[in-house]
Amino acid sequence: MKIDLLVTNVNVYNVYLKRFITGNAAIKDGKFLYIGARGTETFEAAEVIDGAGKYMVPGLVDIHLHIESTMVTPKTFSHGLIKNGVTTIVSEPHEMANVFGVEGVKEMIHASEGCTADILYAIPSSVPATPLETTGGEIDLVDIDELLQDERVICLGEIMNSVDVLRDPECKTNRILNHVRTNYPQLVIEGHTPKKLVDLELARFMFAGVDSDHTEQAVDSMRDRLANGMFLEIQEKSMTPDIMNVLIHEDVAELFCFITDDVMADTFVQNGHLNHLVKKAISMGMAPERAIYAATYTPARRMRLYDRGAIAPNKVADFVLLSDIEQFQIEAVFKHGRLAYEAGAAYEQERGERQFPPHFYKSVQLAALTGDDFRVAVEAADGEHTCRVMEVINGTTNTNELHEQVRVENGVLNWQDSSYGLIATFERYGKNGNRAYGLITGNTIKHGAIATTYSHDNHNLLVVGHSPEDMALASNTVIADQGGFCVVKDGKVLAHIPLPVGGILSEESFEEFGQAVKQLREAMESLGYEHYNPIMSLCTHSLPVSPALKLTDLGLIDVHSGQVVPLIVGTD
Repeated sequence: MKIDLLVTNVNVYNVYLKRFITGNAAIKDGKFLYIGARGTETFEAAEVIDGAGKYMVPGLVDIHLHIESTMVTPKTFSHGLIKNGVTTIVSEPHEMANVFGVEGVKEMIHASEGCTADILYAIPSSVPATPLETTGGEIDLVDIDELLQDERVICLGEIMNSVDVLRDPECKTNRILNHVRTNYPQLVIEGHTPKKLVDLELARFMFAGVDSDHTEQAVDSMRDRLANGMFLEIQEKSMTPDIMNVLIHEDVAELFCFITDDVMADTFVQNGHLNHLVKKAISMGMAPERAIYAATYTPARRMRLYDRGAIAPNKVADFVLLSDIEQFQIEAVFKHGRLAYEAGAAYEQERGERQFPPHFYKSVQLAALTGDDFRVAVEAADGEHTCRVMEVINGTTNTNELHEQVRVENGVLNWQDSSYGLIATFERYGKNGNRAYGLITGNTIKHGAIATTYSHDNHNLLVVGHSPEDMALASNTVIADQGGFCVVKDGKVLAHIPLPVGGILSEESFEEFGQAVKQLREAMESLGYEHYNPIMSLCTHSLPVSPALKLTDLGLIDVHSGQVVPLIVGTD
């Protein structure tokens, strides 16, 4: 029997038995044909590879992530995925949709054409996530219908606004849920299910059609989700000892998988991708067979990708050869039965032309700012006033709301002489010219300023600082770059990264951009930022679905109540 590839003497991971079986694997037309003891006496292979006792596992499948979180294009992202053994992803272009609406989604899909990794897509369901921010675009029912005509679109992305889902039957999110459940009853619906949703509220959210969660887990609420059959997508920040103890020792293998969600470019380059989570799970005591299962079979089955996630007849021949199963040491990666990456061999990213339409590079519609733009006028008498202060906390992207005393002089908040920094946001799409201000403290910078247009989910210009002049310089550098990040101290730019595609993506190569992000992170830390992920922490200061106090162009947001609240307490 003629075949394309025969891999002999290899330990094949069988997802159905959850164990390794020594044998051979025959591949034909990009799919597995046979796994077992038969070899060259049965198959006439165009190529034979001696597996030399290595471990063969299915290509890893990541079903919840945002390419834009790495701030690179799909082509660059694919380059990073393949060397880390990830062969299929489901990306939700939520960020590009917030900038350009349905056009942004379609252009991300178009930019994925020709990538080695299979990049499938989720429809951003929450654009905007709430009515508490100004975005460049939005996604509605007609856009969902249009996107579902593309076979690469396979699910409805995370339903984020749980507050409105539960309290307002007529809200936009419920309209979308009802439309999908009525017209596309087989479509997978992904969820963003806060820990506070338990018991009846959790049941109501699931009753609305949301049956998964990828957010940060806590043991009690996680047990509630598992008991109700909710599928859990475990990202690294949820891989705490107590969470892993449940996943390792209880019979819940069918109810969870590992996902990355958001990966910074520097950690992507240094640590890897989904393979990093598999290694971490093994190091925390999870059996390799079970960790691999949660990065291959269960995620593929969750997304109804029944043609992959397993090494078996008629499955897509995406696989990874490992020299060390405990360390998940990758020797080679195959896509559709062809070698795509080999450790030690040349693996360089091709440089290409611009991948997006011209107007995607002209999305920041803001005039230059001055120090006066960080003067906070308030309607309050002179004297001390109780103000809301956003407290940044290491270990989470959530923030606390503090109430602290700050002085008002001549109708201006004297934040510069307080112990707090200023956080400001400026609407950058040219729609309304909104701007808003707040105070900030905690594990954030103690000097200088940082500005960015990569601010979840609206991607307006977000600035944090302790000096109006530094804040203006950081802002103007970002504006001149048509988006990006800039870190400034004492009138000097310490680091800046242009993100010219929609103000959120770079077209630099994988390794070069990873190095630039590393320098950005170090510059932020030099200003006193103390956080496991300072970039993501900063970017989520404007995310109005992430507890507890955030800032958008409409003002300070009390996330729990879903309302705009005043900077000075009691001036509603």
